[in-house]
Amino acid sequence: MGTTVYERHKPQASTVEHSLSGTRQSVFWLDDLPGSAPRPRFGGESVADLVIVGGGYTGLWTALQAKRRAPDARVVVLEGKRVGWAASGRNGGFCDASLTHGRENGATRWPDEIDALDRLGLANLDAMGADIAGYGIDADWERPGALSVAVEPHAIAWLDEWAQDAATRGDDSVRLLDTAAVRASVHSPIYLGAVWETRTTALVHPGKLVTGLAHAAEEAGVVIFEHSPVHAIDEDGGGAVKIVTTHGRIRTPRVALATNVFRSVLARNRLMTVPVYDYALMTEPLTHSQLASLGWNDRQGISDLANQFHYYRLSRDNRILYGGYDAVYHYGRRVREQYEDRPATFRTLASHFFTTFPQLEGLRFSHKWAGAIDTSTQFCAFFGTARRGRVAYAAGFTGLGVAATRFAADVMLDLLSGEQTPRTRLEMVRKRPLPFPPEPAAAIGINATRWSLDRADHHAGRRNLLLKTLDALGLGFDS
Repeated sequence: MGTTVYERHKPQASTVEHSLSGTRQSVFWLDDLPGSAPRPRFGGESVADLVIVGGGYTGLWTALQAKRRAPDARVVVLEGKRVGWAASGRNGGFCDASLTHGRENGATRWPDEIDALDRLGLANLDAMGADIAGYGIDADWERPGALSVAVEPHAIAWLDEWAQDAATRGDDSVRLLDTAAVRASVHSPIYLGAVWETRTTALVHPGKLVTGLAHAAEEAGVVIFEHSPVHAIDEDGGGAVKIVTTHGRIRTPRVALATNVFRSVLARNRLMTVPVYDYALMTEPLTHSQLASLGWNDRQGISDLANQFHYYRLSRDNRILYGGYDAVYHYGRRVREQYEDRPATFRTLASHFFTTFPQLEGLRFSHKWAGAIDTSTQFCAFFGTARRGRVAYAAGFTGLGVAATRFAADVMLDLLSGEQTPRTRLEMVRKRPLPFPPEPAAAIGINATRWSLDRADHHAGRRNLLLKTLDALGLGFDS
């Protein structure tokens, strides 16, 4: 078996140990917010025109878009803990225009729709930026695009294919960078080439975005309840359903489910996603000399071209977020706080960081954290309705959902209204993906796939029989 660049150029163990000494197990984006009082808990009996279950990006965008369509409607958001505490507050802050987890995934699954999906995705990202500005949300919004870098020789051919495909389509926003050009842009000795997508990626502060969306929703008249977990959706007759929480019930004709990785109150969706844990580190702020040693003047988001890939970006105060590589599934589809501290993964990430940027030796990581990604078998969101069209849902974003949640909000509202729109006519929206199997088959299959992905990264990207079979079934993926 071959070795990867991260194994061939490992930093000293003392460098890794020093970088993680004193690192706080906590989400930087949430720690970076001012303190706020909790919102009230829902209790008693009530009515609403629309109830949204989940107070993350999907739920909050749905609330805002609903008030935009019907300003006088009573819209209620029910959040089980605190607004933005889960994936919406702890992701990397990459806002990718793609609605399909990248063009290649979308083109494989929906070849007749991919051009329309690309247009819709880019329009959605443009509108997201306009909304953030219009609502006055200070979310550290930047739109520098993204670098996808080759760190192994076999990946250079993938870059060439990527650039040629873009040129064939007349997409002049995709730039191919050779070794000298990419190292001039960002000074890493392991970069062999890159593609720079100049307009399809924005960067945000996840915590500021989710709290800003919540404040904007409340200013629009949305009522948000925290610590109000939903246990059931019961039929109530008369064209309405009843939402049952721990301390109350609320009657409504329309429900939008935005709980994503957590166990769905709809039995039909309980095998549709699995929670895969992703891990991240955040450095202390770089000094002027450290920042200068990197170049990185264009401040792009960066990821490498591997099955087990890394993603990293600068924050507004010039910290580096560095995450990815390990994607860990725990038996039984469980989401538990104890899974968030995984010392071996954090050591691996720190080692890979200093392989990427050896000039930053001596830098420390201030924060480490993890979160569960709602992975679906099509590796992007799926949609649908239940309870005779009174309940709509969106889930399964699989890690590229920061911008896609805004699109999903409009899809759910279209479905609830019964409208035929360019969104609801999409095959991506109309057809559900395959579910994951129950245990123990799910754990066996996912862990065998993870092993195969690691093996491919050690064999010049060559996929084994399992991965080829999954590709043929439309189930192939990377970490």
